[in-house]
Amino acid sequence: MRNTRSHRLTVQRPTRDVRERASDRSIPIDPHRTGLYTADELYDATPYADSLDGRTYEWSRRPVRPDDALAVILHDGAIDAALATWDRERHLVGVMGGHAVERGQQPYADAARLGRLLGASHVVATGGGPGAMEAANLGARLARLPEEALEEAIGLLSVVPSFRPSVDDWVATAREVLERFPGGNDSLGVPTWFYGHEPPNLFATAIAKYFRNALREAILLQLCDAGIVFLEGAGGTVQEIFQDACENYYAAEGAVAPMVLVGHRYWTETLPAWPLLRALARGRPMEGHVHLVDSVEEAAALLGSYS
Repeated sequence: MRNTRSHRLTVQRPTRDVRERASDRSIPIDPHRTGLYTADELYDATPYADSLDGRTYEWSRRPVRPDDALAVILHDGAIDAALATWDRERHLVGVMGGHAVERGQQPYADAARLGRLLGASHVVATGGGPGAMEAANLGARLARLPEEALEEAIGLLSVVPSFRPSVDDWVATAREVLERFPGGNDSLGVPTWFYGHEPPNLFATAIAKYFRNALREAILLQLCDAGIVFLEGAGGTVQEIFQDACENYYAAEGAVAPMVLVGHRYWTETLPAWPLLRALARGRPMEGHVHLVDSVEEAAALLGSYS
């Protein structure tokens, strides 16, 4: 598997005046935090606009001042360091997919089932948002419970299919599921305030939320040393496929992480990423590690065979 440590940022300890400027009370986040976020921390108030997550998104959209830019850099460096500590003894498998998948739809149930299958033997990592990402974190969290528990959870969530028009209602149903099924397996979400209109899901037990999306994408993909499953998605998922493919293209044989695309027709006709991916892999060490399957069960079994 590929080395997931060499990309880490090196952040020098800021001087006192730098720390004081970056700790301006108008900045909602702590640029010097020492741990990852939890859902309760991000959703610390209602309505959503008053929560830490909502206030930070609005802050991030305003014109950038020098102190704001400094706070963003320090914050993302702190998250990077906290994530390195959290990840040290874990092997992660990624699930990438579309944010627009609604609760109660079959693709949501499929992503949740995939999270449950992978969560039985791996720590699942996602982009931390709604849709397929939420479903995979949910399935991973409930992986130790009977399948009927996951079906019940999906049923409870389906009452509010989307975070639109109300993030508060979407969050409230997720809290109901967490109260019904407390505890559960660790999983990771890596969202970004760059896409702050997509709220982070509550089912990841650890949340590494970044401001800078380019940094977030690179780190999320590099963390997944046990491989990545790509469900149906659009621009973001296609970007992730080829960003991951680039890492594998230049990797040595022992450092290639498997890639599994789910949905033969989707990835060969709707968005034909598979022919290009297969052509790119031909003759490279990654060639035997890229796969196209039609079910989440096949995807989970493939990644299990690498363990």
